[in-house]
Order: sequence, then structure tokens, then C-alpha cells
Amino acid sequence: MKQHVQPLRLIGAHVLRDGDIASGEICIEEGRIRDHSTSARSQTLTLSGYYLLPGIIDLHGDAFERHIAPRPTAPFPLEMGLVGTDRDAATSGVTTAWMAQSWSWEGGMRGPDFAEQFLTAHRVYKAQMLTDLRVQLRCETHTMDTRARLIEAVKQHGVGYVVFNNHLDEATTLAATHPDQIRDWAKRAGRTPEEHMALVNGMQARSAEVPRYLCDLATAFDQQGVKYGSHDDPDARTRERYAMIGAKICEFPTHVDAAAAAKSWGDPVLMGAPNVVRGGSQAGNISAMVLIREGLCTALVSDFHYPTLARAAFRIADDGVLPLASAWALISARPARIMGLEDRGVIAEGKRADLTIINAETRQIEGTMAAGRWSYISAELVNRLSHPQKPHRIAAE
Repeated sequence: MKQHVQPLRLIGAHVLRDGDIASGEICIEEGRIRDHSTSARSQTLTLSGYYLLPGIIDLHGDAFERHIAPRPTAPFPLEMGLVGTDRDAATSGVTTAWMAQSWSWEGGMRGPDFAEQFLTAHRVYKAQMLTDLRVQLRCETHTMDTRARLIEAVKQHGVGYVVFNNHLDEATTLAATHPDQIRDWAKRAGRTPEEHMALVNGMQARSAEVPRYLCDLATAFDQQGVKYGSHDDPDARTRERYAMIGAKICEFPTHVDAAAAAKSWGDPVLMGAPNVVRGGSQAGNISAMVLIREGLCTALVSDFHYPTLARAAFRIADDGVLPLASAWALISARPARIMGLEDRGVIAEGKRADLTIINAETRQIEGTMAAGRWSYISAELVNRLSHPQKPHRIAAE
């Protein structure tokens, strides 16, 4: 959708610009941020009592799965899932988001067949998007038989981001320690536990084929300009192995050694915002806050819950780890830099008008604007647009 709101002046808010939060105003014209309005038709929105922050950029989230299948055995049409995801992201202040779709030997909603269906549905839905929704493919390392198919899918659908992960060791461990979880895992894929583990063992027996497969994919991705990385690196050796083939982005390292190795290679490290908000990893892995304190976390992602992105930034500031401006950069400017999105991530002249508007007292998101269009707006902000008021100052962060 190309429509934009009429030229708009946002005044009275505390605005995050140039790494600092201070009272200021901005203008929006034709989907872009302007320092001054050039239009006599500009409408004014007074944002006293609000923060005006760059729109949130989420590099990895799988919350869309709950919109597609609220229950594992109750899937809905993909378009309904995309609509729900779009709205969910918008109400959480997200303006650009990568949906992490698996490309795995597991089958079901994680298999190549479903991934291709999802990519097609995403392409069809694109014209209706409020949020800039994109697709990341999570490629299992042992999907060697899909080499040509994967490369073609990435090319055909314009996938710009792929990560490698390996769940075989997890399956082997669960089979020995939590067979009930293997039973559930197998059921989701339409297999018996015995069939599932036979597949796992068969894949592991072909591990010698993996290095060549990943190198072939890396070559193809380089040719197509695709960014790629790895997921759940358990140690420094694994991270260095991925870095050597060009998989530079390090998602959710499970141990501090992997994050430190990523930093030594100059590779960005992504951690989950839910980890910050909950005070630790739900899987018992390294704390995201620990990595942030040690300068080993480059950006935060939603993982499985969009609302935690903004909440995590405030939690980091409240705990005195970083000022709010720097904490917010973890979910805006830094993700933009990682993905080479030079047109967004900050509030500056000529940039895309991607904005998150937050009530300074309640810290609730009350407005989201993506490319100059309202993707979400609260009743309070609608009232302010309808009944202009004089600005009042709010206390500095």
C-alpha cells in the first residue's frame, strides 16, 4: 500500500535523535522524516507526555506461528496468520520484522513444502502489509537433499536472510531424557517417535556431507546478496566455523564463549528480548543481560513475543545497564545497520518515517507509523489529532 497520511507535525514529545532523547519536533511528508514542513496542509499532533522513538526493527521472530496455528492441530489459512502477525507487530511498535520460517528435515510446518507455501502467501499478502514483514529461513544443516530447491526458493522469493541451525543433537538428548517431548515433536510432524528418531539417526549418519553443503549454500547466498548466519551456537569453535564460511550473524549463542568469539570476528550477536524481560533464558542458556553488560550483544530480537522488544529496552535502562537511547538502539539503529537498511532505524532528515510513540508514564505503545502510514494508533492519539492541544513538557529520561 502506497498511501501516506497528510503532512504531519509531531510536537511536544521527547524525541530520540543523534543518540540522545530531548524535547523536539519532526515533520512527516510523503513517508519521510523532515526537519521542517514545506506544506501548508500540515496537520499538528501534540505529543506532550510521550516518547517519539525510531520504529522497532526485529531481525528474528516466530510469533507468526501462533497466528497460523493457535493450536498445533488447528491451523488456519496463511493469509489470516499474516494479517494477525501484521497487527501484532504494529501494536508492539514494530515497523520492520523478519518472520523466522524453518526449512527442516522435521517436516510439517517446519518442512520445505510448508516453507514454500508460506513464501508464496507472503508474496501475495505483501501489497496489504502495514508492517514491513520479511521472511528469514532457518535452514537445518542436514537438509542436503534440498540444496537446489532451497537456493531456488531463496532466489525466487527474494529471501534476504538465512540462518543455519542443527537440532539433531537436541533430539538425541531429548530421546534419552524427555521421551515425552520427542513424542510431541514427532506428532507435530505426523510421525511416530520411532520414525522420528530413525530419521534423526539417518541424518546424523550423513554429517560428513554437511560442510560441503553449507559451503555451497554460502557461495550461492554471496552471489545473491543474501545475509546469513547461525543459530544457537554452543561454543566458540562452532561460531568460528560458521564465521569462516561467511555466516557472520550469530543468533542466540548459548554460551558466553560463542558470543565472545563472534565479537573477536566482528560478527553481530543477536539475543532474545524475552530473555531480558524474564530475567534469563527459558531454556537455561546464557543471560542476555549478562552479554549486554559485557558488550557482547549487538541487538535484541523478539524471538517469540513482540511486546518484549520495547519492554526490554526500558528494563535495560531501569537497571542502569545503558541509557534509554542506547538501549533503544538495540532494537532500532543496530538491527538496521546489521541488515544494511540505511533508510531506517533512526529519526533523521530524509529517513523513512518509521516511528514508535510511547506514553512516558505508562510506557504503553500508543502509536506506530511505518513509512509515513499509521499501522497502529490509540484512541488517545486519535483524540489528540481531532482536538489539537498545546504541548506540555515531560520530564527527561
